[in-house]
Amino acid sequence: MADANDNLVETYTQSDGLALGALVRKGEVSPAELVEAAVAAIETVNPALNAVIHKLYDMGRAQAPTVDKEAPFAGVPFLLKELASAWKGAPNTSASAYLKDVVAEEDMEVVKRIKQAGLVLVGKSNAPENGWSIATEPKLYGATVNPWNDAVTAGGSSGGTAAAVAARMVPVAEASDAAGSIRVPASCCGVVGLKPSRGRITLAPFADVWHGSAYFFCNTRTVRDSAAYLDAVAGWLPGDPYTPPRPERSWLALSREAPRRLRIGYSMTPPAGLPLHDDVRRTMQQTLTVLEGLGHDVEEKHMALDFEAAWKTYTHMSCVQTAAIYEWMAPLVGRPVTADDVEPITWAIIERGRATDGVRHIADVEAVRQIGRSVAMDLADYDIFLTPTLTQLPRPVGYYDMAMTDLDAYNALWTDAFFMFPFNMSGQPAISLPLGMSQDGIPIGVQAVGRYGDEAAVLALAAVLEQEMPWAGRKPPVSA
Repeated sequence: MADANDNLVETYTQSDGLALGALVRKGEVSPAELVEAAVAAIETVNPALNAVIHKLYDMGRAQAPTVDKEAPFAGVPFLLKELASAWKGAPNTSASAYLKDVVAEEDMEVVKRIKQAGLVLVGKSNAPENGWSIATEPKLYGATVNPWNDAVTAGGSSGGTAAAVAARMVPVAEASDAAGSIRVPASCCGVVGLKPSRGRITLAPFADVWHGSAYFFCNTRTVRDSAAYLDAVAGWLPGDPYTPPRPERSWLALSREAPRRLRIGYSMTPPAGLPLHDDVRRTMQQTLTVLEGLGHDVEEKHMALDFEAAWKTYTHMSCVQTAAIYEWMAPLVGRPVTADDVEPITWAIIERGRATDGVRHIADVEAVRQIGRSVAMDLADYDIFLTPTLTQLPRPVGYYDMAMTDLDAYNALWTDAFFMFPFNMSGQPAISLPLGMSQDGIPIGVQAVGRYGDEAAVLALAAVLEQEMPWAGRKPPVSA
């Protein structure tokens, strides 16, 4: 019996989500058995990484018998990120001590779709408090470290998700992104991270988050899992503020079609005269060589954006929303938030948000939307635009310190990820692909950006690069 269990865990850790769902449909494995394989993987690996901070095994065991075995991800174990997303009965703390006792009372709309896709909740993944970091080191739950090197960050704010997927605890897990938080950890941990188009997935019960600049999706190990997940969860509800058109065929089917000859722009010039790591440059050059060899037209393009000015406007705008979130939560907690309830940088964000008057905030929102339009127009001639995901290798644990009190100094640390936030503002789909490795054995991501609403082109090119520059054989030192 032990050998059979060992074989199941090996199959589980070597398979992507669609492959596991296929095994369930064929009757070769049951959802309950996959839950137990996930439990074994998490229990083996998580103590070294701290990626899963709520183990919800009994919820998964209870859900497994109810799974639709014809669903695309039938019985596939799944993690929800500990930030905003509500799954009835699961903790919903946003990694904040202020919310430490909050449990979701209802499923949000995307969670209903996740369940319909057959995914089974086995835990929640670590995130920084309120998501405002590109590392994952909340005071409440402790740091998540990188499965490739525990001295460096797993990224954030979806660092728990990316580390868990890379380390084979689950094949797919939820991630979210307001300034790179799907793509940055994907780069750090060597997984796939798609930020979809604005409005592609409803945020209900929320009407909007960060005025169209925040997105919820997932991290995976394969492009096809990302495409199938998009098929499962995409869609808006009547009255949603953004409603991008949906293609007639599935994104999974479209991702399997080699793209026509593309016009591809790229930039390897970091914003504001910042440096680019040699290993990142090498990975970008290798990617461009592959694309040229495939017959695509590749040309360098320096973005016209004033990154520093845009970043200041964007981060100022976001403070008001953070302050509002904590105001909304006060009735649920039973009292207003205080400085003792949150980490110092979160309190600095709340205070700045409270100090911003309505006229200034509306001006910030308008500026963000104008900047987003200018980014999309600047790149409109290109089918795909490529950049490094991060301009430097992942920083040491502790580099992005939420114990800081100077908000401007803290935000100034984010320059490594300056190629991320412009596409939160513009609403364009953007994916980080693990196309390189540093000389020290750390993954390096390349970002591919498409036109608004054209995830199909992004996924199709990503699938080609997955074949031409394969990463499937890479496995971090800490993994199941």
